[in-house]
Amino acid sequence: MASIIFYILGFTTLAATAMCITRRNPVHAVVYLVNALFALALMFYLLGAPLVAAWEVIIYAGAIMVLFLFIIMMFELSPDSPETQGPGWRRWGPVVLLSLVILGCTLALLGLEADPQGVPAFWVSPREFGAALFDRYALGVQVISFQLLYAAVGAYYLGKGALRRRSREDAS
Repeated sequence: MASIIFYILGFTTLAATAMCITRRNPVHAVVYLVNALFALALMFYLLGAPLVAAWEVIIYAGAIMVLFLFIIMMFELSPDSPETQGPGWRRWGPVVLLSLVILGCTLALLGLEADPQGVPAFWVSPREFGAALFDRYALGVQVISFQLLYAAVGAYYLGKGALRRRSREDAS
């Protein structure tokens, strides 16, 4: 049962991500991305990492997506051409379908058999997860941390250049 739910969630994540990158309306793209992040969080939960699943929902699907929506509204981004007009089901049907699949998988995960302590047999304790992450996969964690550092430095550099250009334009 768990492997079937995993594949359903994997397909849902791929479908929601594909819908996200093909939408012209940025708000619709963010809605599909939130859907994909919820499906991914359920996959982490299913793989025995409930803490990572909670972080996925709280940080990415919550805080980061609110930031994306704030930026979209601040820059007043809108699609160049209107999306297909028609009945509401053509616009909201896919997101409702994906949301129902995620809700169904969540309910199925809650109904899975648990051992006598109440914890499903496929869970891993945070201690075991941390030991695996920083013991077996320490190199991967370091590589990703350096990539995030490079991205932050690059964003600072690009932002600083735009600030200089803007101040030159204001001076002339």
